[in-house]
Amino acid sequence: MAFDKDAFLTALDSMTVLELNDLVKAIEEKFGVSAAAMAAPAAGGAAGGAAAAEEKTEFNLVLLEAGANKVGVIKAVREITGLGLKEAKDMVDGAPKTLKEAMPKADAEAAAKKLTDAGAKAELK
Repeated sequence: MAFDKDAFLTALDSMTVLELNDLVKAIEEKFGVSAAAMAAPAAGGAAGGAAAAEEKTEFNLVLLEAGANKVGVIKAVREITGLGLKEAKDMVDGAPKTLKEAMPKADAEAAAKKLTDAGAKAELK
């Protein structure tokens, strides 16, 4: 007997969410697989990348360029990193530079905003 894909899809279409859940569990038990483990690779493309980005909890703050207000950017770098004046100036002059690594998301976003407000270009990686 040949497998009738259309009939199978029609049967799936008529099932309730609870029935589909039971079916997934039965398939997992029968074949020793996990639907959750397959969901991320199956999503692929932008959806998979977005899910990976959302799960990321630590970010690196990168100063791309100082912009026109170099003094303001140096002050912001000093405030963010706790460096002295000379070290902060050297970092700003050497842009692009990673200012801080493994920052929590909220702190990294606040620091990037502080740099942007001072006139610099910054990004989170």
